[in-house]
Amino acid sequence: MKKQVIAYLHTHWDREWYREFEVFRMRLLRVFDNVLEMLSKNKIPSFYFDGQVGALQDYLKMRPEMEELVYSLVRHKKLFIGPFYYLLDEFLTDRPCFEKNLEIGMKLAQKYGCTDFIGYLPDTFGHSQNVVDILRDFGIDKCVVWRGAGDFPSEFSWCGTDTVNLVRGYFHDYFSMKASIEKKAEVLKRNLDLIAEKSGDCLLLPLGADHLGVETDIAEQISVVNELLKDEYEIKLSSPFEYFKLAENNFKNFEWNDELRDNSKTFILQGCYSSRLDLKRMNTECSYKLDLASRFIKQQREVKYDTLMDYAYKMLLQNQTHDSICGCSTDDVHRENIIRYKKIAQIADTVIDELKFKNNFDEKKILNLSDRPFSGVIEFKSSKKIEGYDCVKIEKGFEKTLLTDTQRIPVTEDYTNIYTYLAEVENVEAGEVEYLMPAIKNSDLKVTENSIENSNISFVINNKKVFINGIEMSLVDYIDLGDSYNSGPKADDKGNIFKVLRTKVLLNTSTRAALKIDFDGLWDVISLVVSLDRNAAYLRFKFDWTNTQKNHLLYVQFELEKNIREVFSEDMNVLIKRLYEPEYDIRKNLPDKRGLEAKTNTAPMQRGLLIDEESNNLGIVTKGLTQYEVYKNRLMIPILRATGLISNPLNPARTTPAGPPIEVETLQQIGHNTAEFYVFFGNQNAFDDVIHQVYNYIII
Repeated sequence: MKKQVIAYLHTHWDREWYREFEVFRMRLLRVFDNVLEMLSKNKIPSFYFDGQVGALQDYLKMRPEMEELVYSLVRHKKLFIGPFYYLLDEFLTDRPCFEKNLEIGMKLAQKYGCTDFIGYLPDTFGHSQNVVDILRDFGIDKCVVWRGAGDFPSEFSWCGTDTVNLVRGYFHDYFSMKASIEKKAEVLKRNLDLIAEKSGDCLLLPLGADHLGVETDIAEQISVVNELLKDEYEIKLSSPFEYFKLAENNFKNFEWNDELRDNSKTFILQGCYSSRLDLKRMNTECSYKLDLASRFIKQQREVKYDTLMDYAYKMLLQNQTHDSICGCSTDDVHRENIIRYKKIAQIADTVIDELKFKNNFDEKKILNLSDRPFSGVIEFKSSKKIEGYDCVKIEKGFEKTLLTDTQRIPVTEDYTNIYTYLAEVENVEAGEVEYLMPAIKNSDLKVTENSIENSNISFVINNKKVFINGIEMSLVDYIDLGDSYNSGPKADDKGNIFKVLRTKVLLNTSTRAALKIDFDGLWDVISLVVSLDRNAAYLRFKFDWTNTQKNHLLYVQFELEKNIREVFSEDMNVLIKRLYEPEYDIRKNLPDKRGLEAKTNTAPMQRGLLIDEESNNLGIVTKGLTQYEVYKNRLMIPILRATGLISNPLNPARTTPAGPPIEVETLQQIGHNTAEFYVFFGNQNAFDDVIHQVYNYIII
């Protein structure tokens, strides 16, 4: 029986990747000029613009004269746009940003008259189970996925949402092949047969590829191919929305209620979560600062900042497109990302400073913008010498009030000492303002040259080894023969363990104590500052070093009592459970056949993770460390992954390329590096408490 094939024309548009944004935008002008001409002349029935509105905005900034045509085509359901502003990576984007992406994208799409939306996510590197709930919150009940779906059927129910698995991916450029129409029909039939094995009576066929235009005679070519395939398939140019209607009875035949990270059939490129960790740190900082600024604006009812915050969020979302935040683009692309991050932080900081200045915010006053009471140690800055507070830092600068006051300008004499003080607060209610208390001299802190502890947690160096509440922590360095997409382990590599070189007390006050530890490796000395506050339930770790070596992977490793079989890690601001085979060793399972990506015990995380088992208990909260790995009883968190190619054709963990083999010098992360995380012990309530302390929504 002949099967119906619903084909839709599209182009997958990476805003920036192996070419820089402006280079790709000039290509976009050529591609989309042609698409609009074909739509307006009815040479094609419709075009699906990759589920995003940002690329259309990038186009219209250079072609404003085409806006009325775009309005008309969208209203007449010939051009489908949205719901997203840009196509973000799902695992490196927190919930507020993912929601903001939909909010901006749908507002723009609806402005042009678009009313039909799909959660279109075919090229993100695996899929978060939590995006489905967010999509539903925005009224979207359909989804399209590819990477990470494993051996699923074409139609399935994913966490209650009708979802299409693009069995053969979205990359189908048959009609632009330099081949005879008979050859095109032959190749097309082979792929349709594979899609049919996983589909009902109706098949979905994307026609397009990365940054690819539409062939001007596409309709004629399809007509000829239909003649050649007339006994088996009939291809109809349409939209995904028609397919969803035709296949509506098939989605409940298979149900899946978890994330999609199975790489047995598709690459999920999990090394991206440790590529260019400098970008991840900046992304985490900017996401937090914009959220804090937004809360302050809302609390003060200052609508005049709305346009500015919209501008800042759009810049952040541009940086969160998957080839940008994943760190798998050219050096120039990522240099531009860094500039955007700096601008975003400048805007957020200045908005907060202006609102503080406007409201005569005293330097010893605290405002809690979270949704729960806050207690803990707080840092604040002042140009004044203030008695009763522990001073932990002196630097040069201008008073923020001077820089904010438009009726004054700073002069040389205003450049003065800025002191950083420690203070404590207790049970500041949500939305309340209170004054900071001076440091309490009664303290449970104890510090020596080799230890810090309080009544809750201890850090001890014993026989040149580091222990946290008895759990050993070490620095381990491995060879990495990979690229921006995948770590490439060497089969026989046992790793190099750094040794404790020296220690010294850096800070010893009643409020906070700190130790500085230098670790000596084969090539580099890495400095670690460990600090602990009075009564705190967590230790803060801040690494600082100069990387001088290429092609290596540096872990912080924790050795627990028993093998690790489950980890709760944060995804879209909630903890999800992942199960592991702890005995699995990637170095003994490197692929030897083409088209394979090694299975790993590597996974993404956002702000942290929790191991909460009877004999294993450990929690980590991070600031921009976005990957972890499990092996036996070891939890390993990369703090540096240095490689030098976008895609290495000889990567031992992936037997075919994932992109071009372009050399990218800054991917080696040569030079200054930092890494910051917090260690605690407890359950999910403890995790929530530490997150609340580290990512506190406090204005001082």
